[in-house]
Amino acid sequence: MLQWKGVMPAVTTKFTANDQLDLDMFEKNIKAQMEAGVHGIILGGTLGEASTLGPDEKETLIKTSLAIANGKIPVVMNVAEQSTKDAIAMAQQAEKAGADGLMVLPPMRYRATDFETVTYFKAIANNTSLPIMLYNNPVDYKIEVTLDMLEDLLECSNIQAIKESTRDITNIIRLQNRFGDRVKVFTGVDTLGLESLAIGADGWVAGLVCAFPAETVAIYELVKAGRINEALEIYRWFMPLLELDISPQLVQNIKLAEVATGIGTENVRLPRLPLQGGERQRVLKIIETGLKNRPVLPDYKNLSSNA
Repeated sequence: MLQWKGVMPAVTTKFTANDQLDLDMFEKNIKAQMEAGVHGIILGGTLGEASTLGPDEKETLIKTSLAIANGKIPVVMNVAEQSTKDAIAMAQQAEKAGADGLMVLPPMRYRATDFETVTYFKAIANNTSLPIMLYNNPVDYKIEVTLDMLEDLLECSNIQAIKESTRDITNIIRLQNRFGDRVKVFTGVDTLGLESLAIGADGWVAGLVCAFPAETVAIYELVKAGRINEALEIYRWFMPLLELDISPQLVQNIKLAEVATGIGTENVRLPRLPLQGGERQRVLKIIETGLKNRPVLPDYKNLSSNA
């Protein structure tokens, strides 16, 4: 059974120079994530360039990930479709392919009302048996899942978690005060990762983890073990890199970082293009500085909280 906790990378999709899935590099990255101790992976999110992937490619990513994970960590598929019909089809395709869970975005390309959004989420939940994490990101998607909406949605027993990306971390407290353990809360904003975990978030759907898995998991494990000062030292080093996640070019930024750490390529799918000119140099400088000052990590896999 999927446990909604820990660090779950929203992994990038790897492409070859001729725009095919690069499954060799994808495997290399997923194995690096697992070695670092991540608690699950999420496929086909914004970082995974979901809007450019076809159904066959999504299925290939699920099956490849399941083979690599080999039951050691759950594989979660993102659902971000244009219509309710397509979203249900994607959810069912993911379930048939063997995915362990779903992360579901609100309706894309249409600013739905609260009622329409709830109806959309319920339709998906009622047509799959997979456990679901809802994605609450009104900053980027202009639709907020309010506490009242979530209470209505919890009629669906397979809606079990929420990726909280409102940028208001006090919402984590509100969610936990109202719903207790019924809803597991993940932070979805890299630059609020430590703060969110420190006030009780169950997990972190992370971005820069794609390039720096060990550092990300170390922060999580240290916070959960109460070793905040050690976590904070890593987090301070990490912050300039984490800020690369809160950008319209987060995919290009993070793929550049993956190149620098040897677990990715820079290839993106059109209409995205690799970073150019001054912006490229700015991002490379941040990555270079981060690598030059990369911290020595404690033995975060063997803290007392893991016993």
